[in-house]
Amino acid sequence: MATLLTLKRRIKTTKNVSKTTKAMQMISASKLKKAQDAAVSSKPYIEKLDFLSKNLTEKIEKDNLHDYMKTPTVNAKLLIIISPDKGLSGGLVTSLIREVLRQNTQGKNYYITIGKKSEVAMSLLDKEIIASFPFGSTLPEFDTVYPLAKIVNEYFLGKKVSEVNILSTKFISVFTQIPHFSALLPVKLNSEVKTQNSITLFEPNIQELIPDLLQHYLEMIIYQSLLESYASEQAARMIAMKNATDNALDIVSELQLEYNKTRQEKITNELLDMGGGSQISYE
Repeated sequence: MATLLTLKRRIKTTKNVSKTTKAMQMISASKLKKAQDAAVSSKPYIEKLDFLSKNLTEKIEKDNLHDYMKTPTVNAKLLIIISPDKGLSGGLVTSLIREVLRQNTQGKNYYITIGKKSEVAMSLLDKEIIASFPFGSTLPEFDTVYPLAKIVNEYFLGKKVSEVNILSTKFISVFTQIPHFSALLPVKLNSEVKTQNSITLFEPNIQELIPDLLQHYLEMIIYQSLLESYASEQAARMIAMKNATDNALDIVSELQLEYNKTRQEKITNELLDMGGGSQISYE
């Protein structure tokens, strides 16, 4: 049985751990509100932009397709992986890496990692990382998209890869975040869009609109993935730290109970010794 001093030290250590996890829980909770608002409020804009881009591309003649709509004849792919820089976020990082291992790895595969956790994991898996960026601990700024888009253009428009995909964490709710694998390039036409019989006039014409529109579409899809990944990280860490705090407090209760039992047993033994010593002296 542990001594009183050992139990007292364990109780103090566990209480300190619970204070740390409680503080991390509160920090994540304070960041989550802003992150959730940013991720959710931008979704309607992204959905409308996606609909508009794919609707307009259907009106272009097949001979005049933009390079974003063409599939280069090369057996290579580019995958962008978005993960946190830090751990203590439950199974979020593990789920992302598991999803990477499930993907088809035939042909050449290049990787862009955003976040130290994905960078370390891809290095351990001996994957070819062409670029790596920190994810940061604050709400992502839109400026972080430009270097990513530049690399994507270099590899896709340079016909080094035939596909560009993004693996991130989709924010469903505070309690649910799932790995989300989405195709970024080439832009695929929306088969559900019905061609309208009405005549639509564009100013400037579609050929001039499409390049800037598709470039903006590319940047916004990447940025939305960053926002949802950030919101997912904060939600996952808040839940994980809450569970850790609850577990630490349960351990404190158990240790306190054992401490009280041990202390009571020690007092009882001392009283018995005193009583036995008095009886011997009297005799």
